[in-house]
Amino acid sequence: MILEMKVPSPGESITEVEIAAWLVADGDYVEKDQPIAEVDSDKATLELPAEESGIITLKAEEGDAVAVGSVVCLIDMDAKRPEGVAPKKEETIAETPKIEKTAAAAPVEKTYASGSASPAAKKVLAEKGMEPSEVVGTGKDGRITKDDAVKAVPSMGTPAGGTRSSEKSKLSMLRRKVAERLVLVKNETAMLTTFNEVDMKPIFDLRNEFKEAFKAKHNVGLGFMSFFTLAVVRALKLFPDVNSMLDGDYKISHDFQDISIAVSGPKGLMVPVIRNAENLTFRGVENEVKRLAIRARDGQITIDEMTGGTFTITNGGVFGSMLSTPIINPPQSGILGMHNIVERPIALNGEVVIRPIMYVALSYDHRIIDGRESVGFLVAVKEALENPVEILMDNNPKKALEL
Repeated sequence: MILEMKVPSPGESITEVEIAAWLVADGDYVEKDQPIAEVDSDKATLELPAEESGIITLKAEEGDAVAVGSVVCLIDMDAKRPEGVAPKKEETIAETPKIEKTAAAAPVEKTYASGSASPAAKKVLAEKGMEPSEVVGTGKDGRITKDDAVKAVPSMGTPAGGTRSSEKSKLSMLRRKVAERLVLVKNETAMLTTFNEVDMKPIFDLRNEFKEAFKAKHNVGLGFMSFFTLAVVRALKLFPDVNSMLDGDYKISHDFQDISIAVSGPKGLMVPVIRNAENLTFRGVENEVKRLAIRARDGQITIDEMTGGTFTITNGGVFGSMLSTPIINPPQSGILGMHNIVERPIALNGEVVIRPIMYVALSYDHRIIDGRESVGFLVAVKEALENPVEILMDNNPKKALEL
């Protein structure tokens, strides 16, 4: 019996996926639930498991875009597993490099037409900023055809020795969708960014005092994300416009805080969501951050785990960024950018002291958030981070950290 394997729907709004990679070869014997392919949607990369055991016949090539519900492979369930036969080795026949015989083309006799470009070729060359003299024509009597112009590569300057090579590869569907959304944000929102600085010493002191006990009891580290997440939750309650989004002529307000956290994964940027962060403690936030980061790193994150979110936090500081302008994650209206922590001289009580300082940035959609709300929001985040014991822990760090 032949089983037709179809592309399952990875999410409500997704109509097609791209075959990123086949993990098996045509004609291989596969086991039920064995991963046979990686498929890219516009939201994530997912593994496609075999629905039954048998010999597989591939019906799509790597890089093909296939509609949800279409057949991508066949599995012959009646086929027996090959016994005593080593897995089929790819016959690497040492192919002698194919030397394409450029048949000593009979030298083209130069005429008045040699090197002249057709009108279509001239247009293409002009767009590339190239001169006809830089292209070898393959048309009659050495004329430059449109195809010649399309294939022509502009000069990259005069080589100065060393190896010089270029490679052209197609972007994954996920990366293309991210690029599309970033351009959309720049073109369709009134995005502005406001900045502030945070003295991180109070958080450093708390972590130095309690991180060992916290790790021993909860089996997770006490990082910065829990402080920032809880500070953001408080600020969103104080300035609810930052927690809302536009839908045409309407504003959608939320009475919950679902915080998206930007995580770098093997397939690019992923933004999983911490649901109802307003109900979580320091321990709860750190556990969720750890769980989602591991799933994103291992490529196991699901569409549902990245859907929704009312506000985003991104931490460019882990890569050494000192300051940046984060881009809003639509349809959200705001995103907070964290950066690296550097010891800087600041004025404190009339004296110059050295403190660990982090610059923070809030990008927001000015169509729905006014300057007062945006600045007030960021100041509220700063206040909570610089006075965490009083504002985030109700003057009882041990109780807040569940120690």
